[in-house]
Order: sequence, then C-alpha cells, then structure tokens
Amino acid sequence: MTPDEYCQDKAVKSGSSFYYSFLFLPPERRRAITALYAYCREVDDVADSQGDRNVARRKLDWWAQEVGALFDGAPTHPVTRALQPFLAPYGLRRRQLVEVIDGMRMDLDGERYLDFEGLKLYCRRAAGVVGEMSAAIFGYEDPKTLQYADRLGLAFQLTNIIRDVGEDARLGRVYLPQQDLIRHGLSRQQILSARAEVQESPAFRALMAEQVVRARQAYREAFDLLPDVDRARQRPGLIMAAIYASLLDEIARSGYPVMTQRIALTPLRKFWLACRTRATGRPPRITTDPA
Repeated sequence: MTPDEYCQDKAVKSGSSFYYSFLFLPPERRRAITALYAYCREVDDVADSQGDRNVARRKLDWWAQEVGALFDGAPTHPVTRALQPFLAPYGLRRRQLVEVIDGMRMDLDGERYLDFEGLKLYCRRAAGVVGEMSAAIFGYEDPKTLQYADRLGLAFQLTNIIRDVGEDARLGRVYLPQQDLIRHGLSRQQILSARAEVQESPAFRALMAEQVVRARQAYREAFDLLPDVDRARQRPGLIMAAIYASLLDEIARSGYPVMTQRIALTPLRKFWLACRTRATGRPPRITTDPA
C-alpha cells in the first residue's frame, strides 16, 4: 500500500463528513487534503484510545518527533510521507501540525473549561488550525480567508462537542463550559453520568439549546469573513459547513438526545448536500429559529 493509498483508506473508513468535500477537488489538492485529514485522524485516534494515558502521551511525543522529521525531509510514517510533497506548495508549517498534537494533549490531560473563552483555545488547536491548513490547500488570495477558516473550524468543533456529549462523557470528558453548567443548575458529574433522565430534563435541553445558538453564531461569523474573491476556491469548506449545519439542525429537531444517541446524517443526505452546495457555491442558510 502506497502512502497515498494508506491516507485514502483512512479517510474512507472514518465515514467522516469531511470526505464528501474532498470528492470535487482537483487530484493534487485532493491528495493533499486527504493526507492532512489522515494525519489529524492518526493523532486524534491516539487521544481517543482508552488504554494507558502514559502510553498515549508517549505516542503523541512520537508524532511530534515525526513532524520534526517531516520538516527535516526524513518522514517515516505513511501519513507524513504522503504529506511531505505538499508542505511547500501550500505553505503548511511545523507549528500548525504540532498545534493539532497540543490539542490532543489537552484531551489526555483531562482539561476542564471554566468558560467559553477557555474552550476556544481547545477548539483552535483541535479544529481552527486545521481549518487554516485546509483553506491553504483549497487556495486563497485574501488573507482574511484564513480568519474565515479558523472561525469555521470553531463552528465545526462546537458541533462535534454537541453531538458527542454522551460519547465524550463515557471517556471521562466534559467540554461544556463549567459556567454554562452552573447557569443551568447542572453539575459536571451529571454530564459524566450520561443518564437518560438527565438528558430528558428541561435544564439539560436548555443547556444544549444554548450551545446550538453559540455554534450557529460561529457559522454566521465565519461566512461573514469569507471574501468574495475566494468563495469559489473555498467551496469544499462550504460543503463541510452545509453538512455540519444540517447535523446541528437535526440534533435540535430531535430534542438533543446526545447523551444516549449519536445523531448522524445518512451518506445519501451528505452526498446530496455536497452536490447542492457545489452547484450553488453559496454558504448554507443558518437558521435563526430558537434552538
């Protein structure tokens, strides 16, 4: 299996919504974004493994060393070997790839978030910097496009946090800011319990409605930052946004059953959203209805 085939296999098996945005890219850019996605998947899988945390930390240390080897011209892993040809053409930086690893270290350290401002740092490392690298691969003229990509990454990560409340709780993680929990009369321990009776409480639904409003605001802010000159080139990001925004709407319509279920769109619906967004070239409409 070649490095490119390894990355393609990683992307396909993940079932991620991001894969649908790759389908319409020219071959070289598709290879580059698939390699970047595979890199993010590799380090994320380390953080999500339920084994010894010390072992996971050592694995992340290895990945940090591998990033150094990549920029020194001597990568050894299939993912970094696949990524190497695209560093210079798309201006990818060592700092950016290491920042993704730093986000995964926050997961392993059991980071707690007092307020939304604190959560933003995690979202920046887990998704915002990935958005910037993706935007560079898609192509841009106006540097403001990188601000758009960072804010869109925030919106994606907030959507992931909402979707994965129960799954994260079973890993011992709570990303919902402590101030938000207190304001709605909920405790961290109640979230970690992932019990249906907590999920069905008015307090939890109000909490989740607030999170959905915040995520939708991040989508709107991102779209406002996207310069017209780069709208066509950034269409893959808009495809991802259409899929993620629809997922957010589905979660809200379902009444936020995120402690006991993992809400997902069907592959057919994702593909339809991808085709529609590619055809129109417009950002998805973000609902203004209450969550």
